[in-house]
Amino acid sequence: MNPPEYKFCPRCAARFDEKVIKDGEPERLVCPNCGFVFYQGPKLVAGALFEMDGGIVLTQRAIEPGYGLWTYPGGFVERGERAETAAEREALEETGVVVEVTGLIGIYSYDGQIPAIASFAANVVGGELAPLDETMDVKVFPKDELPWSDIAFPSTVDALKDYLRGI
Repeated sequence: MNPPEYKFCPRCAARFDEKVIKDGEPERLVCPNCGFVFYQGPKLVAGALFEMDGGIVLTQRAIEPGYGLWTYPGGFVERGERAETAAEREALEETGVVVEVTGLIGIYSYDGQIPAIASFAANVVGGELAPLDETMDVKVFPKDELPWSDIAFPSTVDALKDYLRGI
């Protein structure tokens, strides 16, 4: 196990111990004082794949990871927020376009990666395309001219392929 990212219990501030609680599971951060177990689950990211003018809308990232590379709009789901709502919110924040989620394309997770990515298909219902928050550029790519060699994340590649297959 890597050095723990968190060192102190959020309940009583005692220093965590690392312990195996159940055989076959990884070590957990456990408070020796109050018994609190800190489960470090994955973070959920939600994104919206949608079309305009006969092509797929992609954003060019203005932040790391993936600075300068292309992906569809997406970001972290806030605590208590529906994943579909987060995908719609991120599309608006990053592209200026109002979308409505129509279905799930897939959920993507990878060994050693903290986020799990929920990718949704969506329809445009308003707004105007413009690069906004965390976005250098936003473009409509014809389906046969997607920038495969400049895609930011494996999940983007996988979701695009699934979307194009009609899944």
